[in-house]
This record gives sequence, structure tokens and C-alpha cells, in this order.
Amino acid sequence: QVRVVESGGGLVQPGGSLRLSCTASGRVTSVNTMGWYRQGPGKERELVASKTTFGDTNYADAVKGRFTISRDNARNTVYLQMDSLRPEDTGVYYCYWRYRLTYWGQGTQVTVDS
Repeated sequence: QVRVVESGGGLVQPGGSLRLSCTASGRVTSVNTMGWYRQGPGKERELVASKTTFGDTNYADAVKGRFTISRDNARNTVYLQMDSLRPEDTGVYYCYWRYRLTYWGQGTQVTVDS
């Protein structure tokens, strides 16, 4: 089993920034992918960004140039720096850890509102 725990959500004004953190623990492997999905009100869950232990990175078109994913492999931790936030970025952000199986965090709420 792998446990995934996120932190860092909250309320921010449009144009502001937030940083999400996520740590995996338990039976983690040295090769894996970690990343973030989000689900906005009335929307389907969508991939935001992901990063492998080798450094391969993927971003949704909607966040390119505004969000940055990074990770500390030694700490099994991934970060999502979110800048220039927009109201449409509002949603629950879910971290995941994946190697053959996918494990999810409980989600953290991000609200962008003036």
C-alpha cells in the first residue's frame, strides 16, 4: 500500500499564487510517476501535471506557463506551484502516485475568487 497526503490548498484572489505539496509513503518504489488531477464544480476530473522520477513532465494546456511541477525524489514528495491563478482553476486537487497501480490522496480544495 502507498499512502498519499496533500496539503496547501486554500482561498486566493485571481492573479494570486498557491503551492501544493504531496508526499507518498509506504511501499513506494524508486521508479514512479507523481502528479495532480483536479475536479472543478460540475466538471470531470482532469490531469493538471505529472512528473516521473526521471524528470519527464506533462502539463495540461490550460496551465502551461502558469503552473510548475517539481519533485524531491528522496522525500517522495511532489510540489505544484500555481501562479496567475484564475477562477476556472477552482476545484479539488488530487495528488496521485503511480507505478503499475495508482494511489490517490484525499484531495485539497483550491478556490480562486475575489
